[in-house]
Amino acid sequence: MIEKMLASDPADNGAFIVGVRTTGIYCLPSCRPPRKPNQENVDFYATPEEARAAGLRACKLCRPDDFYLGQHAGEALIEGLVAGMALDPGAYRNLSALTAAADVGSRKLHELFRTHYHTTPAEMLARLRVAAARRMLLHGERPVAEIAFETGFESLSAFNENFRKYTAMNPARYRRLPEEAAFDLALPDDYPLDRILAYLGRDRNSLTERVEGQTCLIAYRVDEQAALVRIAFVDGLARCALVLPEQPGPSLMEAIHGRVLATLGLTVDPARFEAHVIGSPELAALIDGQRGLRVPLLADPFDGLVWAIVGQQINLAFAYTLRRRLVELVSQPLGEGLYAPPSVAAVAALEPEDLLPLSFSRAKASYLIGAARSVIDGRLPLDALAGSSATRIERTLLAVRGIGPWSAHYLMMRHYGFLDCVPIGDTGLTSGLKQFFALEERPGRTETLALMDRFSPYRSLATFHLWQRHGAVA
Repeated sequence: MIEKMLASDPADNGAFIVGVRTTGIYCLPSCRPPRKPNQENVDFYATPEEARAAGLRACKLCRPDDFYLGQHAGEALIEGLVAGMALDPGAYRNLSALTAAADVGSRKLHELFRTHYHTTPAEMLARLRVAAARRMLLHGERPVAEIAFETGFESLSAFNENFRKYTAMNPARYRRLPEEAAFDLALPDDYPLDRILAYLGRDRNSLTERVEGQTCLIAYRVDEQAALVRIAFVDGLARCALVLPEQPGPSLMEAIHGRVLATLGLTVDPARFEAHVIGSPELAALIDGQRGLRVPLLADPFDGLVWAIVGQQINLAFAYTLRRRLVELVSQPLGEGLYAPPSVAAVAALEPEDLLPLSFSRAKASYLIGAARSVIDGRLPLDALAGSSATRIERTLLAVRGIGPWSAHYLMMRHYGFLDCVPIGDTGLTSGLKQFFALEERPGRTETLALMDRFSPYRSLATFHLWQRHGAVA
């Protein structure tokens, strides 16, 4: 129990209650107080009722009573605040406005954002301001300066800087996005192009993307429409041109821009993570030769789910093979030897017997088809979950048959872009940890969480770095 308490793993919530005699409180196993209690001052209880019978009161940080009642009060509070920020970010001019709206202190607000969104209030506000500005630029003719101030930026220079940070374009050029079938993205000075190209070409026989020198061709799916995009890397730019369809509409170009940003890992700046590890002599070596490394995201949520289920408990080479066979079975060819990623409807229409001849196990086939049907019937609203908290997304994913902690955290990290995920049980991760920390054997679940806790709140980035070092990126 002590080891599990020290690991602070949310997966243990509900298994036991931690009671601390010196403070007189009881907590969930996942609680992260500023300082862990001494072991001799800790007792364990089966339920909150037992802890209260021992004279303890509920922790105000992790709110165990809310968890056992299924209320998730902190989650609901912060999701409501984020929804308000997305609707009218200009109404929240600073951190004080956010704390007043949430009716909590600054420290508690930061803790809520870290727990539920893996970010800071300031980062979330800047991101939502730019998102609102993007909508206004594409769906109206108001001047750029007017949009900048309405979305909450105090100066035009701050607006331009943040807009380029989150879109890799300037506002004027972004506004013209629907008029053309091509756009350029400005790459950061430290962008690790060779590593990103190696990642995009990791499956040399892929049917949905292909890398040739400094150019890659990528198939996307936007709703039920397929698209083919050629990306050429020239002089610090990613020059993106739509190959198919020849006459895209405004909404498609907006979506393609977002998907390319995700694919190239341009949605998150790794600077804070790098500063975090450089500050520790024991961790700094992780980014040696890998500075600027970003996490390329799987741009389509269902394709991310396919990877998460297909890749369970098999090696990468076999995972690549199974996905290729699935693509050949259900997707339409787009030209140039590439196919669209699998659609939800096409996979949901299958039966497990359709996948068994492709070397899918019956369990894996059943899980994949069942998950697709869960998307269709609304039990797993992959698109609607975008913008939800990490805690809600994880809970929703884990309720689906065939999706365990590894698959949930893989999808949260690789599609939704959360920064503090740990895909427990991942062989590439444990092998990477064994190598990096010079361990005698690969760590188990508890030790993995303890080692990865050193990288918090950036464990997703640390995971990707460890994968890269071990050559195990799916």
